[in-house]
Formats: sequence, structure tokens, C-alpha cells
Amino acid sequence: MEFGYRLDRNGVTFNLWAPYQRNVKLKILNKGIYEMERDEKGYFTITLNNVKVGDRYKYILDDGSEVPDPASRYQPEGVHGHSEIISLDFKGDDENGVKVKREDLIIYELHTSTFTSEGTFEGVIKKLDYLKELGVTAIEIMPIAQFPGKKDWGYDGVYLYAVQNSYGGPIGFRNLVNEAHKLGLAIILDVVYNHVGPEGNYMAKLGPYFSEKYKTPWGLAFNFDDAGSDEVRKFILENVEYWINEFHVDGFRLDAVHAIIDNSPKHILEDIADVVHKYGKIVITESDLNDPRVVNPKEKCGYNTDAQWVDDFHHAIHAFLTGERQGYYSDFGSLDDIVKSYKEVFVYDGKYSNFRRKTHGKPVGDLDGCKFVVYIQNHDQVGNRGGGERLIKLVDKESYKIAAALYMLSPYIPMIFMGEEYGEENPFYYFSDFSDPKLIQGVKEGRKRDNGQETDPQSDSTFNASKLSWKINDDIFSFYKTLIKIRKEYGLACNRKLTVENGNHWLTVKGNGYLVVYVFSQSIIEMKYRGTLVLSSNNSFPSQIVENKYKLEKGFALYKL
Repeated sequence: MEFGYRLDRNGVTFNLWAPYQRNVKLKILNKGIYEMERDEKGYFTITLNNVKVGDRYKYILDDGSEVPDPASRYQPEGVHGHSEIISLDFKGDDENGVKVKREDLIIYELHTSTFTSEGTFEGVIKKLDYLKELGVTAIEIMPIAQFPGKKDWGYDGVYLYAVQNSYGGPIGFRNLVNEAHKLGLAIILDVVYNHVGPEGNYMAKLGPYFSEKYKTPWGLAFNFDDAGSDEVRKFILENVEYWINEFHVDGFRLDAVHAIIDNSPKHILEDIADVVHKYGKIVITESDLNDPRVVNPKEKCGYNTDAQWVDDFHHAIHAFLTGERQGYYSDFGSLDDIVKSYKEVFVYDGKYSNFRRKTHGKPVGDLDGCKFVVYIQNHDQVGNRGGGERLIKLVDKESYKIAAALYMLSPYIPMIFMGEEYGEENPFYYFSDFSDPKLIQGVKEGRKRDNGQETDPQSDSTFNASKLSWKINDDIFSFYKTLIKIRKEYGLACNRKLTVENGNHWLTVKGNGYLVVYVFSQSIIEMKYRGTLVLSSNNSFPSQIVENKYKLEKGFALYKL
């Protein structure tokens, strides 16, 4: 243990890396102030035998200011309050977690405080049977590292080791993981290693935690490659192990890795992947670089992560079905884009992007489909719209079903955004809970300017409007359940060896023993195969097909050949 504290027979040993400080004192609330010992690397250490679980503490710096522990395990008073000593000796039924294979992944992304009315881990536990019935195999939980206030997406977290107090804290999260594992559901934790949020972040006073060379749009960037970076890398890699060892998470989703700049001989992403793989877990990255290096194996000079998000797949479907062309959608909109993403993963794979005004991306080569995660909605693509509108509010029901089938029956790993599977119509806005007036004003103005968001991100009404209604459309829910079942039964995952054909308003995908037909408006399609209908979005598709021409209405159908 390099960071935080350790409980053992001798008491509690506290460790703080603060090379910018000459002297640091440990203040145990209601117990006393203690001088810490500094080593040559700037680590301050002390062991005390008069403290116990439940005691709260802060560190006193050279200037007399008091700061929480940057490696705090719990912040019951919020980001500015005392850190609390907790026991991490949780006893669960899941010592090894859930060994989920990439080819079995069907991910469900959720945000803890808007997923249920309770807004807690306990609320999520109550819905686990529902998620099991749906057929997903993994739950991806948006970031839970302590952030300011009670309502936030989680990407403003400032204590990487502390579970959000308003969600239920570390005990609540450990209970959720344990209960999910009982049902065979894996937990993938969304973590943010590209930046630290702006409020409650005291690390810059302690040492070179942050880069002076690189910036992110969201906050200070970690220093992964400059003076002092060895300890910063340890801080991150220990955090990865912390979630695995103490909470038994089964994998990670790394936020916006394109904002992680590291010119070290070994990139921090490769280091993270090595740690994760040592424990037999998985790591998924969000990257907008369209660069296969992120997931390529080491022998191809890659970072060896397990999978990466594919925005191009989302943008191609969204732009084609909605007709939207604003922002990055200006690069998309034709059926050819969907076809290319089906065949080549990235639409922009060394192709000129008008939106970016430069050539973007690189071909993925022969990487299998399970190296890529696809979706028709996620927290960004819904929440970064000014009105927070979900896809169901932008297209008709048939288009919605077509979109669902396009990604659920693809060779890629599908990810559902909470509520999508039953036709949730409530918006998902951006919301926050800062206390700094300047920061509040900046966020409000920034969201209006950049995203057209008229609703106040700080207001309770914005947050409450973003909660799921749980008004289930049985037709859509049944459709999703069946798609998931078919995906599993037909073994659609990973295999990119598909025959994809299209006309002006239709698309067919032939795989091993099946044919999927997507009709975007009434079309005459010449079928080259014989098959029996397994599932369709409406009753206009024939129960049998032979080599013949068919006049088909808008919709989707899957045939067993």
C-alpha cells in the first residue's frame, strides 16, 4: 500500500504522498494532532494504535490548511469534509467475481441515482432480477468516485478511492456487487483517469499529481509522463487493484482515453490492462480516436485493452434514422455509413472528416467484433443533447425497433442505455451539484452555449426529470428480450465474416445460418435464400422466403436459413 491507510494488528498506518509539503500533520477528529514522518520521495507516514474504524481525519499542511485524504476510502461529509476510516474486510459470496467472456457480454449502462426512485445502490439491487430477466450479462455503472453534492453524472469525481456517500457508500456498493454476482451478473465500473473534477480537488497542493503540459476540457489532467509521474502512475494502478480486491468488480470502462496523453515508453493504458488482466478481469475503453492501437495486442504495438466504444456505429444509425446533421452528425447520414460500420467497424478509418477538417481514424484489420462496443444510445449521446431526448422521442416505433436490431444482432458487443429496453421517454439531462457560485455559473452558461441546454443543470427539477419513469412498453420490452435471446442462441458475437448487401432503402446481413432484413421504407428486395421467419418488428414480412422478389414494408425481420 502506497496511498491511504492500512489497518493491521499494530493499529492504523497512514500514508500520504505530498512532496510539495515540508511538514504534514495528521489530525484525528476529537483525538489529536500527530506529526508525520517524511521520506526522500515525499511520502508522509505514521502508525497510530489509538484510532479505529469510524474515526474521521484530515491532513494539516505547511500553510495550516486542512485537506481530506486524496486516497480517502469514504467522504461521509462530502468532498470538503473529513475522510473516514472504514473496514474493507467485507465478506461476500463471490471471492472470484463473475468470469464473463467478451463474447458473452451484453452490457446495461446505468446511472445510480436516476435508475430508481431511491437513487441508491439499494435501489439498483431491487432491479437486479429485472435485469436478469432482460438477459443482459453485465451492468456498467457510471462513475461512483466521490463527487460534489448529491446529483452528478459522476465524471466530476475528486476522490478516486471513495464511493459516493449519497449512493450508499462503500458498504452499499459492495452489497450491490455481491447481489449481482449471486445472479451471475458482472459489474463493470466506469472510472475516470483522464482528469479530476474541479471542486474538492486538493491534490495540486500536495504534489505533481497533474500535468503542466496537457489539459482536458473537464479538469486537470493526471501527470503520467513528467517529473513525479512514477508515483502518480502508482496512484492510478493501485486504484485499479483496489476496486478489484476490495469490491470484486469484474471489469472497467475507462472514460475518454483520448484525453489521456502519455509519452512514457509504456503507456498508462497498457499498464492498466496488465493489472486488470493479471486478475482475469476485462477493461473497455472510450476513445474517439478510431485507432485500433487502443485494443491491438502488444505484438502489434497495441495497448491490449479488451474492447473500445464505437461512436461511428451510433452516429451512422442515428443520423440516417433521424435526419439530424448538426455537429458531428454532419459527417454521417447515408445508408452506406451503416453498411461500412457493419463491414469495417469505423466509418472514418483513414477517411477525411468534414466535421474535424482532417483525415480521421485507421482501419481495424482483422480484429474480431468483440473488440468493439456498440450502442444506439448512451449517457453522452442522450445527455449531451440540449433537450436530453432519447431516441424514441426522435423516431417512429418501427425505426426504433430497426435500430435496436441493428446493434443487438451485430457481431459487436451491444450496450443498452438504461430504460431504452422498454421505451423510456423521460429525458436524460446533464445535471450537477456544485457549491462554488463561479463554477455553477460557468457550467450553466457552458451547457447552454455548447449543447443548447435550457434547463438549469443545478436544479432539482432537471435531475428529477432525468429519473426513469419505469412506464414499461411491453411490446418494446418483449422485443428487446427476444433480440437478446436470439443473439445468444445464434452465437452472433464476434464473427465479422458477414455478407452485407443493400439497396437505396434496405439492408440485408447474412451470417452463419441466418439472414437479417432491414427495410427503412417500402422496398422490393430480391431474396437469394430460403428461410423461415424467426422474429419481425411487424406482420408485413412473409413467414417463409424463397429465391424471389418481395415487396416489403418498413421494418425488420430475421430468417433462419
